[in-house]
Amino acid sequence: MRRIRDLDATEIRILGALFEKEQATPEYYPLTVNALLAACNQKSNREPVTELTETEVVEALDALRRDALAWRSEGARSERWSQSISRRLELDPGEKAVLALLMLRGPQTVGELRSRSGRLHTFEGLAEVEAALERLSASDRELTLELPRRPGQKESRWTHLLGGSVEIAEEEKGSAAAPTRAAGGLAERVERLEERVRALEDQLNNRVLK
Repeated sequence: MRRIRDLDATEIRILGALFEKEQATPEYYPLTVNALLAACNQKSNREPVTELTETEVVEALDALRRDALAWRSEGARSERWSQSISRRLELDPGEKAVLALLMLRGPQTVGELRSRSGRLHTFEGLAEVEAALERLSASDRELTLELPRRPGQKESRWTHLLGGSVEIAEEEKGSAAAPTRAAGGLAERVERLEERVRALEDQLNNRVLK
């Protein structure tokens, strides 16, 4: 896989928005500059919320285009933009969904990523999210990183590394070592209960059929 340069915050927000809209609303993709600006600055599903200007977005798009990370196409009325980084990074749909969420909303737990990914990609369970994160964090890619658990937190969070190395807060450095799996969290317990309920329903249905 070809390595890419470290991206700045504006470029990360732009690419995250392009990832999101490509998967969530493909009928409106590629995006015009105005649509992309609105996607970057929308108030929901963003952390932090930004107030980028059109000039900032256009300048960042030009920089991404020069590095073959974004692509400009001429539409009937206006130019439109799409991302080409997923091809460079060889991302599958699940990996692209996870990376989009991390770019748009910052560090998140496995459970949060799964609960927020519905419009982008369907993960059958937490294990599929974890598998995508682990593929992205492999030594030949190094696109994601599992952070140490914060004091009082049951689940560790994951972050992306598209902006370069990540500084770990002192309180996180002093916490217990991060587990290799985000075990015991509320989202995982709920999922296990749901699986048991489905199994019981299947058993009852089989008995009725017999």
